[in-house]
Amino acid sequence: MKVISVNRGKAQSVVWRGKQVETGIFKYPMDGPIFLGTEDVAEDAVVDRKYHGGIDKAVYAYSLNHYPFWKERFPDLDWNYGMFGENLTIEGMEESKMLIGSIYKVGEAQIQVCQPRQPCFKLGIRFNTQAVLKPFINEPFSGIYFRVIQGGKVKPGDALKLIIDESESPSIAEVYRLMYQKTQGAESLIDSSIACKFLPDGCKDRIKQTQIA
Repeated sequence: MKVISVNRGKAQSVVWRGKQVETGIFKYPMDGPIFLGTEDVAEDAVVDRKYHGGIDKAVYAYSLNHYPFWKERFPDLDWNYGMFGENLTIEGMEESKMLIGSIYKVGEAQIQVCQPRQPCFKLGIRFNTQAVLKPFINEPFSGIYFRVIQGGKVKPGDALKLIIDESESPSIAEVYRLMYQKTQGAESLIDSSIACKFLPDGCKDRIKQTQIA
């Protein structure tokens, strides 16, 4: 896996349903490195800290591999890296292979796989249509929030190197599916996900609501 683009953005005010809404989802590629901090990326706008930023959502990454899928469905957009509000656009990253709690070294930083992204209306603002939300939920292309175990600079071309493999943990893709789709015959996966010490409580609660309710 390799970083293709590092992205930051400033807060922007947009009109949504007749109201002014401030968002930091408009992120664009940077020429130089970005600094990954323990609660956010330095000089990157985090508007609503109830849902963005913080230890469990310090850095958001999205796979370059998924871009063609979305470009085909939304061809009229002005495409650039950072389109999904990600700080890191990573080549070769697959949610099905990224295990909760595993730690990677990238550039000067060490980052830990934490949770999938739960999309909200602000992704629809970025795509100029809320119609993106349903397919985003239904496809296994959530992107990944990382914790930052060791802060540091990251630049395009930096490789992700696995240094701690939590092989007993569920993958990002498995957790994402359990959060949004009632899944028959997945009792063992449900139990292991809820028991996973690296998965935030909010994700566990979502799984319980979807699978057990």
